[in-house]
Amino acid sequence: MQTAALLTIILFLVGGAFAVTDPDDVTVLQTLYTYLQSPSSLTSWSSNSGDPCGQSWKGVTCAGSAVTELKLPSLGLTGQLSYNLGMLKSLHVLDLSNNQLSGQLPYPLPPNLKTLNLGNNKFSENLPYSLSALTGLVYLYMDRNSLTGSLADVFPKLGNLSVLDLSFNKISGYLPQSFSSLYNLSSLYLQNNNFTGDLNVLANLKLQDLNVENNDFTGWLPKSFSSIPDLRVGGNSFSSSPAPPPPPFTPPPPVPVSSRQRPSPSSRSGNSGSSSKSINGGVIGGIVVGAVLAIILSGAVFVFVRRKARPSGDEKKFHSSNPISGTDIPEEQVKGNHELMASLLPTETVLKPPPAEKTREPILEKVLGRKVSGRRGKNTISATAISVADLQIATDSFSHENFLATTILGPIYKGQLPNGKLLAIRKIDLSAAPSVDREEDFMEVVSNISCLRHPNLAEMIGYCAEHGQRLLVYDYFQRGSLSDILHILDESFRSELTWNIRVKIALGTARALEYLHEECQPAVIHRDFKSDNILLDEDFNPHLFDSGIATLVSNPDLQMSSTVFPTGYSAPECTMMGVYTWQSDVYSFGVVMLELLTGRKPMDRYTRPRAEQSLVRWATPQLHDIDALSNMVDPCLNNMYPAKSLSRFADIISQCIQPEMEFRPPMSEVVQSLVRLMQRASLNKRKPGDDQENAK
Repeated sequence: MQTAALLTIILFLVGGAFAVTDPDDVTVLQTLYTYLQSPSSLTSWSSNSGDPCGQSWKGVTCAGSAVTELKLPSLGLTGQLSYNLGMLKSLHVLDLSNNQLSGQLPYPLPPNLKTLNLGNNKFSENLPYSLSALTGLVYLYMDRNSLTGSLADVFPKLGNLSVLDLSFNKISGYLPQSFSSLYNLSSLYLQNNNFTGDLNVLANLKLQDLNVENNDFTGWLPKSFSSIPDLRVGGNSFSSSPAPPPPPFTPPPPVPVSSRQRPSPSSRSGNSGSSSKSINGGVIGGIVVGAVLAIILSGAVFVFVRRKARPSGDEKKFHSSNPISGTDIPEEQVKGNHELMASLLPTETVLKPPPAEKTREPILEKVLGRKVSGRRGKNTISATAISVADLQIATDSFSHENFLATTILGPIYKGQLPNGKLLAIRKIDLSAAPSVDREEDFMEVVSNISCLRHPNLAEMIGYCAEHGQRLLVYDYFQRGSLSDILHILDESFRSELTWNIRVKIALGTARALEYLHEECQPAVIHRDFKSDNILLDEDFNPHLFDSGIATLVSNPDLQMSSTVFPTGYSAPECTMMGVYTWQSDVYSFGVVMLELLTGRKPMDRYTRPRAEQSLVRWATPQLHDIDALSNMVDPCLNNMYPAKSLSRFADIISQCIQPEMEFRPPMSEVVQSLVRLMQRASLNKRKPGDDQENAK
């Protein structure tokens, strides 16, 4: 028995000494080695065998069988990061800084990271939305890369973040509102980017080190910045005039639970003297409460007498949006009375002072996109209020020459500012959207839409609610829509859509839908996903248009118009039952992927024979037939595509256009499939026999 027990202990120790790495971790590191182009500097690494923990692969640290740290800085590494890094569930540190890595950041990322250092590489595009799930992240370094676009709002749950370095990139736009949630942030480096807007979102952070040099920030520096020990703000356009006072009765920012002051031990102890202190405190509290009640009663009498003495016309002035006029009471005394009443009356009876008269800065003399607080709505409106007169100037009185398209919700026009900035302006037809006839309702819609921020969404930058008009203003994209290039312009434009660009467009729009469906709370269903609503910038990056406004169509006849005039995008449950869910968006996305694959219209009654008029009906039986699939490909690709990627692309389409909505995948799965496809693909000339080889 003793011998058997001893043998068991020895086997246990030996097994621990030669622990086999978790199979998932091995797979990830092997894949990563391939994506890094199998560098010789990674000693012991292999793409098809090995034990990273047992063989001490270079830069790999383990705890038992799990990989916990991966540190490979300054090794001259090239290539890209593998798509499956998210499988490293126990990884706490990922340091690949000071290399030559390129491409997009992987999606998703290891979920339990505490340190992510990818600084001084060549990563492009923007931060992935999977970053929002790294709730334990403490250090994030993405400096000296080639990140572009505006920052997505991925920071609400990153309250543990202590150091954030995004310096020396090409990031533009406003700082996201979720920066205010980084209550543990001590060091923030944003220098040498193209950020715009103000820094008010940082006002309540306890920063020790802040560098925002060489950007395009405007506005005023928050007063709280005077307490930052290391502050660098040069190379911006901050105002030197006195800062305006804060808006009256602005509530203090919410304090995170973890940073609230906890009661001291002495306050909970039962030592002698605590009883007398409690009695004294109770007496004092009673006196204070009694005094407050007396003052409240006096104040109520004062208000009652004042209201009875004031004529009804003046009473309206008192509550109007203009300053009090026609009275001998000094403004300081009026303000003081309001502040006194506000401090004494219960919250629901506080009389708010009339706001100061607003002087509207002409939109043509300022840069659109400046963050502006909305007058109404549950959320802050990150868009600019624009007058009808300004929009008439920009569109030449909404001339026919500037007409772009007509939609169920109304026409869309092109506009241009004197500085050359181009706009897309939607005039909402109130007969199609009567729900926004009231300005309060329209402002709530504007508030909700302005909160949608993603690099692949067309951002609403302005709105108009004057003289019964309801208009929404967006950035204009020079290349127009995907539909224009695929179906309207001549084939010379379509030939610019190489295979990799088509996959890039599919991936970008998939990420936009993933954000709407799975990141937004509550989820946003697009309801009108089609190639006409996918706008392309100069680099063929897609921007999904009209997100968040389809619900404005309250006329059932208009909502169900696709049953009378089929567009080819509507899922079966929409046309048959009028049911629209996120799965319906997934179906429409699959149709757009079919457009990218074939170059055909979703519904073509005029140039196609009857059996080919419906793209989905014609294509579905052929998606798993290798020979038929190759014949479906857009001729403008000139056979320039990898056969294996084509097959995978078709597989994704097949999943998305399933007639039963419960079998369609969520957009997060579609995104991961497209990421894998894009990272594996290389642009090769298709040769005879590729299809047969791929079928084996």
